[in-house]
Amino acid sequence: MDQTMQEKIPSINQGSTSEEMAHAIFDVLDAKKAYKLKVLRVNDQTVITDYFVIATGNSNTHVKSLGGEVEYKLSLCGIDPLHYEGRDSDGWVVIDYGHVMVHIFSRDQRDFYQLEKLYGDAEEIHFVGIDEAAEAASDKEE
Repeated sequence: MDQTMQEKIPSINQGSTSEEMAHAIFDVLDAKKAYKLKVLRVNDQTVITDYFVIATGNSNTHVKSLGGEVEYKLSLCGIDPLHYEGRDSDGWVVIDYGHVMVHIFSRDQRDFYQLEKLYGDAEEIHFVGIDEAAEAASDKEE
């Protein structure tokens, strides 16, 4: 496997923390051009999971491909979802990794369900995305 492909595989495994897993999922979604990415620590609001990773796709096809990419990249690390919902529906994919739950929406579905509002008191975790990192590097060069 060449170095470029190796860098694209998340560096997590079954022993990784839930925050490390959420970060790896964020990175996979960011690399595939998901937008409005948010990571919420919800362990104080619910017992079902520790983190929500929430993203939006540009179309139903994009939503499904984002979900497929997360599942594929994590499977390369030996991590399979407990449940995957939305393969045959439009607008919302939910992938359950136990301590991390991934919600990928179309724009309309995200506006309708408003998970961020529902979990408004959850702590938002900030991870640096590709565009933000590039912008910071560009600013540093100036």
